[in-house]
Amino acid sequence: MAILIGERHSQAIWRDYLELTKPKVVVLMLITSLVGMFLATRAGVPWTVLVFGNLGIALCAGGAAAVNHVVDRRIDAVMARTHKRPLAEGRVSPTAALTFALVLAVLGQALLLAFTNPLTAWLTLASLLGYAVVYTGFLKRATPQNIVIGGLAGAAPPLLGWTAATGHVSAEPLLLVLIIFAWTPPHFWALAIHRKEEYAKADIPMLPVTHGEHYTKVHILLYTAALLAVSLMPYVIHMSGLLYLTCAIVLGARFLQWAVVLYRGTRPHAAINTFKYSIYYLFLLFIALLVDHYLLLNL
Repeated sequence: MAILIGERHSQAIWRDYLELTKPKVVVLMLITSLVGMFLATRAGVPWTVLVFGNLGIALCAGGAAAVNHVVDRRIDAVMARTHKRPLAEGRVSPTAALTFALVLAVLGQALLLAFTNPLTAWLTLASLLGYAVVYTGFLKRATPQNIVIGGLAGAAPPLLGWTAATGHVSAEPLLLVLIIFAWTPPHFWALAIHRKEEYAKADIPMLPVTHGEHYTKVHILLYTAALLAVSLMPYVIHMSGLLYLTCAIVLGARFLQWAVVLYRGTRPHAAINTFKYSIYYLFLLFIALLVDHYLLLNL
């Protein structure tokens, strides 16, 4: 009986530490990183770069997420969406979480230096610090434009994948970064509208709290329109073909439709549904880029 209890306790601790890394967010980041790698070369990505490069990026992203849990533990405790997180409920101590974050970041950097190149390691470190220190530690509480400014750190994975495969920066990965950068505000502001009261209770100056829902909906609509335009640029610069163009138009038009529905207030739960669709949008858009890339290679 004592052994069984010990096993259950160990399993719970393992799950808590996994939750600190925000695995669902990291998986979406890795998809964009993988696409960046595969788009970067026609010759194929070496398996060491593919495996250990993405593992290094994932570990650094997980370390940044763990720091986010530590800094936001008091905020998390008063929000319905986050009140059961490990630090908010006291299942993991701040010291343990920071130690865990440091270990992940050091291992991630070591893998990137060993199996990719210094440029990728430095860019990943900058992204980690941008999210964990600049955004979480300062911007999130300082300005309602926190998501816009801090979104650059979260937009870096396709650039990291590209540099891991090539060792240099070019216009194409920066365009992929721009797509995610434009996607971030409508994605997060839709959630912020849905959770407006909770952000207000936690004293976080999200745009719906400081400027109201109507103002936020207008900006969601504008950013979504900008995102649709930016998402067509890979075709314009001959980075992709007609398959991607078709998918970008269809996916972007649907995102814009959700933004219009949210603006008009014609459907219940429009904000959370817009947020959910935005996740599928980014996933499918980058998959379309990847499929189109290999289709062009075989023509």
